[in-house]
Amino acid sequence: MAPLLVDLDRETFWVVMLDGKNRVIGVNLVSVGSLNAALVHPRETVKALILSNSAAAILVHQHPSGSPEPSTEDLALTERLRAVGDLLGIRILDHVILGHDGAFRSLADDGVLGGSR
Repeated sequence: MAPLLVDLDRETFWVVMLDGKNRVIGVNLVSVGSLNAALVHPRETVKALILSNSAAAILVHQHPSGSPEPSTEDLALTERLRAVGDLLGIRILDHVILGHDGAFRSLADDGVLGGSR
């Protein structure tokens, strides 16, 4: 797990901003939540993407519980942000959920993001 996200006692939600060649051009902390939830609004998520002229993004958040299994809310948020990104012409390439000891879950690998890759 990235050192930045080790041992956090609250959920945090990040957006990794990418240029047209999928190179990282920035990282933005969108939300700091509670033990098992972070309030993430599409407006706050895409704000940094628009201001940085991002072509694509990777969403990242961690579960303090240690399990990278996506919740129903995680799946709904991913779909909502993918739809907003499609509308704005910003591809959401993945939503990665981090757990403990390097465990993670890629929703793109799970097929959740469908045709947005």
